[in-house]
Amino acid sequence: MKFKVRFTKERLITPTGLAIAGLLLDKTDFKKRADSIKLKDNANPHIKNSDILISYIGLLCQGKSNFDDIREMFEDKEFYCYALNIKKIPSSETLRQRLDLAGGKLRTMILEENVKMLKAANIELTPCFEEYIPLDVDVSPFDNSNTKKEGVSYTYKGFAGYAPIFAYIGEEGYLMNLEFRAGSDHCQKNTDMFLKDTIIHAKKLSSLPLLLRMDAGNDSIDNLKVCYAEESKSDFIIKRNLRKEKVSFWQAIAQEGENVQCTEPREGKKVYTGSVYWNIKDLDRKVRIVYKVIERTISAKGEMLLIPDVEVQTWWTSLDASEEEVINLYAAHGTSEQFHSEIKTDMDLERLPSGYFDTNALVLELALLAYNILRIMGQESLKKDDVAIKRGVKRRRLRTVIQNLISLASRVVKHARKEYLNLGCSNVWRFAFKRLYETFA
Repeated sequence: MKFKVRFTKERLITPTGLAIAGLLLDKTDFKKRADSIKLKDNANPHIKNSDILISYIGLLCQGKSNFDDIREMFEDKEFYCYALNIKKIPSSETLRQRLDLAGGKLRTMILEENVKMLKAANIELTPCFEEYIPLDVDVSPFDNSNTKKEGVSYTYKGFAGYAPIFAYIGEEGYLMNLEFRAGSDHCQKNTDMFLKDTIIHAKKLSSLPLLLRMDAGNDSIDNLKVCYAEESKSDFIIKRNLRKEKVSFWQAIAQEGENVQCTEPREGKKVYTGSVYWNIKDLDRKVRIVYKVIERTISAKGEMLLIPDVEVQTWWTSLDASEEEVINLYAAHGTSEQFHSEIKTDMDLERLPSGYFDTNALVLELALLAYNILRIMGQESLKKDDVAIKRGVKRRRLRTVIQNLISLASRVVKHARKEYLNLGCSNVWRFAFKRLYETFA
């Protein structure tokens, strides 16, 4: 038997989950502060700044970044306005023009309201070691090749695009801060100031100690100074760039040093781990360096090597933990690559929608709020076992949240001056959605 397709006048809505996004945004002063900002040539706009910005956040929560996608909201303006608690839905032209005007003017406000939203949602931050909350900072290039957008230039990944920097907090990966950058910018450019702002905002979110983790591209004394400063004090593990240091130098330290641990995981392979403390002139203090030296005299295929193959890795750290723990903690920093992937693919943000640099920066800043809305919904859905899917999940992927909690079909019914969302009895996520909505209402 084949289905017969027909149309109905019933109000059937697909992105029902935007109602939860609206509740979370209402817990901040985002609307009030956005409307108080007077943009050039637009002192008294017909559509408020907050209506335009929140409408676009609603799009981002659906994994859509194209300005023209706003037209979908015109099919049922009443629902979208009610769900997001706004007055009007802008046209794609108005949306584009207003974001062009607002580009570069809202960053501070968005970062502050992001912290308010996370606090209001009572998020739980999982430590990575003892009581330390991980703060992972990393650059992730966005491929925008074959475009002529402002700021697109050659990145270290070998393609033309942008090179924004991100900061995630907790094992859950909440987005604490980001900064949009041209593709050719070095990953350390202005990173010390970015770090300072990030740590200050993170301290507002949690009183537990922070553990900053960064790659070798950010091996800079400026970053260590930020971590030791009273205002932005934080423990850290930062991979070192060996620069002009010779491998033989570290090999000698490993073979002749004190308290060095040596293991032989297989024949012809020795692994040395240990620590040294070096005086850093610009810091006026000693800083611990954890090292790992791997010496191979026989390859993994069993071939004898005429000259031993020596590999060296070193890390700056302020922790007193064992070398093995420090190395494992840094290895866990790689999880941030998953968070980058979710922003690029699940939220469809790798190829940004505007030709203007400041506008794309604003798009990414608004995406910070949308990302955390989705992350909050995903983590809250894990608190009870009311979804009939696999167990043991510690973090919901954003794609799962978009597909099952945002794009949740419902029938909108008006009765006795109240609005109802009728969810289908066959949807396994209906109980989780109801619980989330009531939690944040």
